[in-house]
Amino acid sequence: MVEKDETKKEEPKKEKKPARKKGARKKAGSVIIARGKRKESKARVRIRTGSGRIYVNNRNVSSFNNKYVREIVTEPLRYVGPEANAIDISVSIEGGGVMGQAQAARTAIAKALVVYFDKMNLKEKFNSIDRSLIIEDTRRVESKKFRGPKARARFQKSYR
Repeated sequence: MVEKDETKKEEPKKEKKPARKKGARKKAGSVIIARGKRKESKARVRIRTGSGRIYVNNRNVSSFNNKYVREIVTEPLRYVGPEANAIDISVSIEGGGVMGQAQAARTAIAKALVVYFDKMNLKEKFNSIDRSLIIEDTRRVESKKFRGPKARARFQKSYR
């Protein structure tokens, strides 16, 4: 008779990964990816170490003619401090209008900065300054209904 070896092999235990923060995810090589939405606009942001450049749809932010839009997009960086000069930000936006795109980019950049600089407690700082920096606006355009020219308005009746 052949005796069987009944020694059990111990399998290595899998380590649990820490829970990811909502709205952004970490990638290998210290690249942070986050998204932001406003109305019909959707923005995706990639943050990595660099020399302080900000690109929106492959255009430098400083080349924007509308300085108000430029201020909206770069607003979260003002609250970070000099550490913002050591990162490169690339934003890709689609859909919506100019202001909706700017506000979507602003939200996405703020979310990515919270994850990138996790020891600076930026989430509390952004919430105290302006809640819309971190939390997206859930309002959307109401769809048009029948028997009317717009979503809520109704066609007029005339009997005389």
